[in-house]
Amino acid sequence: MKGILIRWLILTAAIMFASYVLDGIHVKGFFSAFFAAAILGILNAFFRPILIVLTLPINILTLGLFTFVINALLLKMASGVISGFEVYGFWSAVFGSLLISIVSWVLSSFIGAQGRVEYIDLKKKGDRWE
Repeated sequence: MKGILIRWLILTAAIMFASYVLDGIHVKGFFSAFFAAAILGILNAFFRPILIVLTLPINILTLGLFTFVINALLLKMASGVISGFEVYGFWSAVFGSLLISIVSWVLSSFIGAQGRVEYIDLKKKGDRWE
């Protein structure tokens, strides 16, 4: 449970960072970003797999680049539900979803399933690392 809350806060921080960097995304406060992260997480859990399957032919033809459009659509949907979280325009949604995904991925890579910071300790054995 602690891991989910930490990842939720990481997604909140990623949304706040995207609103700071991009002009087309505006967040009024922490709680708007917090609820936007919750809605975005729910949309990603339920609707993203369905949209990926439905758009599979287009996704194959574009070598997976259409996934950015799907992520942008979900970000625009989240902005339609949450007051205080606005995404203006398609390209703002595309670049915002890309930035949010990268920041979330980088920060979440350090968090384990239990919500603790984890790292890999490699040791050299002979001529290889284990």
